[in-house]
Amino acid sequence: MAVPVRTAADVRELASWHADWSGLRVAVLGLGVTGFSVADTLVELGAEVLVIAGRADPDRAELLDVIGARLVVTAPDTDSTRELEHFDPELVVVSPGFAPTHPLVSWCTGRGVAVWGDVELAWRVRDKVTPVADWFTVTGTNGKTTTVQLAAAMMRAGGKRVIACGNVGIPVLDAIRDPEGFDALVVELSSFQLHYAESISAHTSVCLNIADDHLDWHGSADAYRQAKASIYQRTRVACLYNRDDPATMTMVEEADVVDGCRAIGFGLGIPGPSDFGLVEDVLCDRAFLDQRHTSAIEITTTDVLDARGLGSPHMIANVLAASAIARSAGVSPQHVRDALHRFTLDSHRTETVADRHGTRWVDDSKATNPHAAEASITAFDRVVWVVGGLLKGADLGALVVRVAPRLRAAVIIGSDRQQVLAAFARHAPELPLFEVDTTDTELVMPTAVRLSSGVAGPGDVVLLAPAAASMDQFRDYADRGRRFRNAVHEMLGDAPDDDHSTPPHSPHHD
Repeated sequence: MAVPVRTAADVRELASWHADWSGLRVAVLGLGVTGFSVADTLVELGAEVLVIAGRADPDRAELLDVIGARLVVTAPDTDSTRELEHFDPELVVVSPGFAPTHPLVSWCTGRGVAVWGDVELAWRVRDKVTPVADWFTVTGTNGKTTTVQLAAAMMRAGGKRVIACGNVGIPVLDAIRDPEGFDALVVELSSFQLHYAESISAHTSVCLNIADDHLDWHGSADAYRQAKASIYQRTRVACLYNRDDPATMTMVEEADVVDGCRAIGFGLGIPGPSDFGLVEDVLCDRAFLDQRHTSAIEITTTDVLDARGLGSPHMIANVLAASAIARSAGVSPQHVRDALHRFTLDSHRTETVADRHGTRWVDDSKATNPHAAEASITAFDRVVWVVGGLLKGADLGALVVRVAPRLRAAVIIGSDRQQVLAAFARHAPELPLFEVDTTDTELVMPTAVRLSSGVAGPGDVVLLAPAAASMDQFRDYADRGRRFRNAVHEMLGDAPDDDHSTPPHSPHHD
């Protein structure tokens, strides 16, 4: 029997696992962890799948052949639009790294072919297992992963079957296909994923903060912010915004949400009704209680957070946001507190790797953009800053102006060193600068640590908070952090603990 040709309108109507996906011609762009999960899902749905990738892990390539998807690996200079034209896809699902300006994406949009991301596909087929899990979506320039992990831990403490997924943990398509099902998915979403999502209607959504990032991918600061703001569209129960970042409030005010959805603020000040905030050293909920106009519920204290490595201002904000997510899901304050007492931060997030002779060495390799680096630096009074990498179109000038009073010196690494040096020359010309100009990956961190040691004294913090991506000189931010830690211990004459951990599944796009 001939397979019917689907029009663009037909494809838009595919909004259930139980819809007729059979024979749908779908091109999948990219074969990382996300791309494979997309191809695997689509084959299970009965679609005809072509995967186009610039490179392919041999194991994934072999599995594609086993499940019945076709793979085309293209050389860097190859015009692979010819493969698309020959396949004539009715739908294209892109991995998050494909910018809207990529030739393959442009080819699709120019011909009116629907272009989705993995998250959009997952939302449409989320009803494979019933009851269908609620989605709690989290974005922001910084703090997403910690907030998602905190919220999931709080829900788990409250007895919910929950998983952190999306841009952290496992791909969201793997989560919605788990045969046991979940009560809730806490979904970390990058701006890349949000750009390619158009119909998510989350139970609760939050944009933690917003600062310019990934301008090279989005093309402009406005496009980046629009992608982030889209997380609030169609939210059903609660839109959470950062009272200390007015742009997030504006996003909520402009969002088209489901009737009855509440706007709930969180921030480091005293909370108003329907807010989460701080009263002296107590974190409070004034949103999810009947007497919110006259009283508040204690969540925890800053002393407890200090003991868990969560006491810096940006971490407190993450805790408040996660608490609001969990409370919106009906988790009790006691279960929120229980989770916080047990929570441990991932490596490479403001992690003290050594404290010797009055100098503290801190790995915040996850600070991959200026906004994250600023949050990290301002948690300390006197900093020797290890900075640099791939700047992704960001300008460090404004950051240097704001943090210069806290800096003792800067040690500059990475391929974009000249831009970093220029920012210091313009805005902090008196600050001592040390450049790591080696291109040998094995020598970058030992050299940076040696230079830092030469200038750091008692009371100083040597802080790896690069404000830049890592892939110029390292495999990823975790590799960068491990090499920093190992270099510190080698310099101090210690034997570092073996760390074979790897970062969660995705490249952590934001």
